[in-house]
Amino acid sequence: MTEYNFEHMRRAMVASQLRTTGVADPRVLAAMGAVPRERFVPTERIPVAYADAPVPLGNGRALNSPMALGRLLSEARPRGDERALIVGAATGYSAAVLERLVGSVVAIEEDPELLEEARTALEGSAVELIQAPLTEGHAKGGPYDLILIDGAVEQVPQAIVDQLVEGGQLAAGIMEQGVSRLSVGRRAGGGFGMTAFSDAAAAMLPGFAKARAFNFDRAE
Repeated sequence: MTEYNFEHMRRAMVASQLRTTGVADPRVLAAMGAVPRERFVPTERIPVAYADAPVPLGNGRALNSPMALGRLLSEARPRGDERALIVGAATGYSAAVLERLVGSVVAIEEDPELLEEARTALEGSAVELIQAPLTEGHAKGGPYDLILIDGAVEQVPQAIVDQLVEGGQLAAGIMEQGVSRLSVGRRAGGGFGMTAFSDAAAAMLPGFAKARAFNFDRAE
């Protein structure tokens, strides 16, 4: 794919998609400017690897947009000594970025095809890839200082919140009435709450839908 200047595309992504939308953490900007995003998308999607939108990966999944990932990481302020969990590793892009920002990364993915692509793309990396249901997290590897749910969900299961250390943070896109709201939360004093800081398109993750209430119409 020598016809594409990926280094130029990464610089343009940082300048026009990240810096202009509030991603100010220099470590996050450096990490996203260094990881070759084109390695984590299907061959036919390489021309749009750096588009300001989720990139379809197949099987109903998509790679989160650069801006959504950048804002989530920037707000979470990852530190070099932290242990992090990624829920929804997909092809491994967010894991490759976060590995540059924290001490260790565990990344779970339930789709075996995506997981195999992640293993290939992350060959030589220290990221620990696990096949597991997304909604369960990976308690065996916890607790975690930071949990990144790399996509949009309607709710965060308590089982995942319980895998945070006291004071640990969780970042995710929360879907509310059809709008994805990038949010961060912290576990403290036995409680947990999330605060939205921006609306942004984010790739939906399967399995995190809220239970729907049944409405029974009265007979006339």
